[in-house]
Amino acid sequence: MKVDRRSFLSFVIGGAAGTALSPLPWKLMDDSSIWSQMWPWTPVPPDGEVVYEDSTCSLCPGGCGISVRKVDNRAVKIEGQAGHPVNDGSICILGLSGLQMLYGPTRIKSPMKRIGERGEGKWQKISWDEAVAILAEKLAGIRDKGEAHTVAALAGSDSGTVPALIQRFMTAYGSPNFMRTPSQRDVDELAVKALFGGDGRTGFDVENADYILSFGSGFVDGWGSPVRMFKAASLWREKNITVVQVEPRLSNSAAKATRWIPINPGTEADLALGIAAILVEGDKLDTGAVAGLGRWKSDLLATYATESVSQTTGVPAGVILDLAKGFAGADRPLALCGRGKGLVAGSLRETAAVYLLNALTGNINREGGMWAIPEADYIQWPDVATDSLAAAGLEQPRIDGAGAAKYADARYLTNRLADSVNGGGPYPVQVLLVAGANPCHDLPDSQRVKAAFARIPFIVSFSSFQDETAAMADLLLPDHVYLERYEDVPVGAGLAQQMIGLSKPVVSPQFNTRHLGEVLILTAKAMGGSIADAFPWDDYETCLEETLAEKWDALMETGVWVQADTDPVADRIQLAGMDSPAVQAEGDVNRFPLLLVPYDSIKLTSGYVGEAPFMIKAVADTVIKGTDGFVEINPQTARAVGLGEGDRATLTTPRGEAQVRVHLFDGLQPGVLAMARGLGHTAYDGYLAGKGVNVNELIGPVEDPSTGFDAAWGIRAMLVKA
Repeated sequence: MKVDRRSFLSFVIGGAAGTALSPLPWKLMDDSSIWSQMWPWTPVPPDGEVVYEDSTCSLCPGGCGISVRKVDNRAVKIEGQAGHPVNDGSICILGLSGLQMLYGPTRIKSPMKRIGERGEGKWQKISWDEAVAILAEKLAGIRDKGEAHTVAALAGSDSGTVPALIQRFMTAYGSPNFMRTPSQRDVDELAVKALFGGDGRTGFDVENADYILSFGSGFVDGWGSPVRMFKAASLWREKNITVVQVEPRLSNSAAKATRWIPINPGTEADLALGIAAILVEGDKLDTGAVAGLGRWKSDLLATYATESVSQTTGVPAGVILDLAKGFAGADRPLALCGRGKGLVAGSLRETAAVYLLNALTGNINREGGMWAIPEADYIQWPDVATDSLAAAGLEQPRIDGAGAAKYADARYLTNRLADSVNGGGPYPVQVLLVAGANPCHDLPDSQRVKAAFARIPFIVSFSSFQDETAAMADLLLPDHVYLERYEDVPVGAGLAQQMIGLSKPVVSPQFNTRHLGEVLILTAKAMGGSIADAFPWDDYETCLEETLAEKWDALMETGVWVQADTDPVADRIQLAGMDSPAVQAEGDVNRFPLLLVPYDSIKLTSGYVGEAPFMIKAVADTVIKGTDGFVEINPQTARAVGLGEGDRATLTTPRGEAQVRVHLFDGLQPGVLAMARGLGHTAYDGYLAGKGVNVNELIGPVEDPSTGFDAAWGIRAMLVKA
């Protein structure tokens, strides 16, 4: 058998990915091997009774069921819960590392107020009564002056009772400025609204599809529900399903695919529309699933002719034709989008183009296809009665511009937060509440975000951990971690049905922390009036039980609720969003001749929860070595700029500069650089801080002209020997 270099790379990387990413190795690891590194906080319980308690993991949007092994009431191991509809007994490396977060040294152990300069790390422990009093007094003073709208809140999600309690507090208080962390979900929701005419999200029946065409979605790199996707990838291989991965870098997902299609970065929408043009020209598809196709057909065929698309994307014309033939010839073809883990919103043009492929083959709302799922509306909230101060504040424009005339359909434009605070908004932000998010590390152009946060007079962090945003706060009100608290966990993450999990406290709180929902209830009661009236519950558990109503008993009994039948938003799509201009990379090509693209890894969380030591130990020494971070570069490009393996270099973009080391990688398009997300922390502890480079310091947001979302897929760059 003749094997070329690219095939050999796919074979080697695919084998490594299979070994590293399969749930099986993690499941087989016993307690001693998990803790063999002898971390200083390793729990070493005495001999005692062994029990298992079930719960739901909320470290990522996957919503896996977990079973926690306890010895003498001390948690010693986390396993996947057998029979759970998401993960059925398996677990990923992040879920496996949960105990290191529970017992680790980066926990914030009590409420604290800042006593030194901001970011200096000088804190004073205070009681919870004092902490709630400080927050209530600060907020009441601003509200009494008629400035309630100058308070903002940023959460990691807007789904579930806890984010809803934050939104409820903001409404009763009088501020329109609730935001959530940006992700692919932003543009997905807008695409459903534009294409299907209703509120909802998409789900993908990956288990029953018979041809997968993925436009950069990291199906074994953390996209969707990670363990579910691991299992799906194994199922595809068992069934000999064709899986095509389109992206400029040979990722683990590309290596595990049947076929990798290298593409020029940022041209994925062009390829999708080029394939759509071929499908339409063939005139043998379910075009009835697309409203208004006749009026758009000639423009599609003229603009996205195969040869033209080939020049734009770098994908040979024959390959484009072959992809169209394979997709059209399958019974249940499924196209996916959302680069990597889907941590950036992306463009409406690309999302709509990929969804169009599913519609053209009639694979909407049926087995093996893409589903349009209505918004989950399962919480029974009592109405909020607002007083005159709240009503006046809610009439003010949002600081991020979401919902305004230009971007009327955008719910949140968190990518605009820094610019707004730095003087581009309609008014200053006096208080910012941050929960389940770490914007000072995770938002693009993170140095500018930190500069913006330095201008906010009062920041409150509800983080359980000593992250970069907590370091900028004035008041720390640490939440329980997920193993210590009750909380409903709505599971989206690409599932083709509505599902809710329930996190339960499997251990008592280890430190003097308090449930975020409880703190909001106490703060509301301390402020009195209509705000207190909006929070009639004595505690969060009572709130959860009452608002979940009949679902509470089911969740307490089985830990998960699955809706049996879901009525889809619509069965046809209306063409929209595909005629906006392509989003270009920031930077002048003459000064910055290369393109830098970030990539995601299942071994790096790339989100609010920082990597546990167990995860960092699993990262390859071509990603980080000691404290050095690496940038990947094609050997041909490296030779042109005089660089070799392991060389130290200076990486410069229009947004910043970093010292890196070079890793030569054939699985990368010439002229392209790649760097992992999730590194470069300045906070946490010695296991995580100071390792590698935060790629968000080098990449800034680029607005999608049709939505206002951040659609940056990369940035122009220069790399020179240090």
